[in-house]
Amino acid sequence: PRRTHDAANLRRIHGLISLATPIIAKMAKLSFLLTLLTFAAVSAFAPSGVASNKIAFKASPAFSAPKTTVLNMAEDMTWEGEEYPPSKVLGPIMSKMPSGLLGLLSLGFAGACVASIMGSAALQQEAGAMQDGSWVKWYYILGSFGGPLAWGTHVAAWIQRKNGM
Repeated sequence: PRRTHDAANLRRIHGLISLATPIIAKMAKLSFLLTLLTFAAVSAFAPSGVASNKIAFKASPAFSAPKTTVLNMAEDMTWEGEEYPPSKVLGPIMSKMPSGLLGLLSLGFAGACVASIMGSAALQQEAGAMQDGSWVKWYYILGSFGGPLAWGTHVAAWIQRKNGM
């Protein structure tokens, strides 16, 4: 009787191991992928190798171009000692927009964010929506970006209003 009991335990253990093997394989793949992503993220911040200034040949141009280069983006963007930043910190497009238009854009973005949150919340209340993920819609995800955009455009509207635009 002892042998049958041991054989039954061995069959049960073998069955558990065969059930766990696909799960372990999936976890190993997931662990490998996460490790790879971690190394990729860390290597983005690692210092690069020593760059060599040696070149095999030096081509001389047929004609000499002027050496002056104007970089508009290299302007000083500080506003130390001032109450608010200048309009130029908003970039080439938003620095030319009036504060009223930026305020309307901010309201529009906030409205899109609120509408997407409310629509998504309504879909979550449907039966089985949380189990199958049917409440996740691309247009609600897109509308959720309205929150940060509303915040940014309302700050831009404030900057423009302070600068008299």
